[in-house]
Amino acid sequence: MKILVVGGGGREHAICWKLSQEKNVEKVYCAPGNAGIASVAECLDIKDTELDKLADFAEENQIDLTVVGPEVPLVMGISDVFAKRGLRVFGPDASCSRLEGSKLFSKEFFVRHDIPTAKYKEYTDIDKAIEEIDSFGYPVVIKADGLAAGKGVVIPENREDAIATLKMIMADKKFGDAGNLVVVEEFLTGIETSILAFVDKNTIVPMESAKDHKKIFELEKGPNTGGMGTFSPSTIYTDDLAKKVYDEVLIKSLKGFQADGLDYRGILFVGLMITPNGEKVLEFNCRFGDPETQSVLMRLETDLSEIMMAITEDRLADLDIKYTDEAAACVVLASGGYPEEYEKGKLITGLNDVDDSIVVFHSGTKFDGDSIVTNGGRVLGVCSRGKDVEAAAKNVYKNIDRISFEGMHYRKDIGVDYEQGK
Repeated sequence: MKILVVGGGGREHAICWKLSQEKNVEKVYCAPGNAGIASVAECLDIKDTELDKLADFAEENQIDLTVVGPEVPLVMGISDVFAKRGLRVFGPDASCSRLEGSKLFSKEFFVRHDIPTAKYKEYTDIDKAIEEIDSFGYPVVIKADGLAAGKGVVIPENREDAIATLKMIMADKKFGDAGNLVVVEEFLTGIETSILAFVDKNTIVPMESAKDHKKIFELEKGPNTGGMGTFSPSTIYTDDLAKKVYDEVLIKSLKGFQADGLDYRGILFVGLMITPNGEKVLEFNCRFGDPETQSVLMRLETDLSEIMMAITEDRLADLDIKYTDEAAACVVLASGGYPEEYEKGKLITGLNDVDDSIVVFHSGTKFDGDSIVTNGGRVLGVCSRGKDVEAAAKNVYKNIDRISFEGMHYRKDIGVDYEQGK
């Protein structure tokens, strides 16, 4: 089969890497791809937001399955565009993707279907938000309602910072129209983790667990990022917790989709906070997480193309999805200054000097002649498997020193679970 992957980040590189190894896959295309993806797929000069051009390519080249990686084309309705043309596409439609595209829509879904989450209130009037901000206590969580590339959540520690955040989002429009409405939430304390699940009309199947580190600095300090590294399995995701999440979150979500007439097919990413009062849902994403995907797909043994085709045909319940017992770790190498201002175009060296056991997924790279240079805030995800998380992480860190670009920054504690005292 011929597959088109939409997107150009580390998540899409991991998807292309996995698909390119599968016996039933004849050819993988990626639009637009990046310098690393070019080693496992044919990259196309089509942006992931050019929905009609993507559909044209799929039609003209008889693509058997299109896999949508990023959230923006999903929220824009790429699955609807493809479906209207009779093209097979993997990813939820626009109505379902509102669960990621609108924080308010997802919070209302949680409340409606008795899915545990933080208390919240929405605001479109900045004066009203400022007037009531103290009622949530501090720290407080302030979220831009719309998509903001993983940066639309701010956690001010005091009233002064909270007011400044509201002004930044609602008045200064740092995130554009995504900040026309904000959701203000109580701050939850606990351990953050996440679970990815495969979903079709009748079935939801959790994947192996993964732990994401979102803060830019070690010991979970500094501003949130799109993710500075992951490992799988999550050290806190016990069998008991997995059952609770399945019963209280995943099954309730599936029943909620059915009750609300949401024809959900694809991936559901559930961000969780494990609090002293039980698990609470922080967010839904409607696609693979990045960089959770890198760790999870390193462990997936069943063909991803087989799973995706089954989901499009509502046959997920028929599959026995298998993973290796080995753990995986992924450490993100970021540009200096990320998640704020950073420079692009820095020469990357050492990519061919890593051990054979290492897989380097490219998040933000491009070709400059024959050289590969930086082209984003998160640049590379250096990944390895090992007998346990610690072994996988040690192998990653042993190899990172061989890779270099000007301003390169990375966390040195991925795979070290400080909340558990390890």
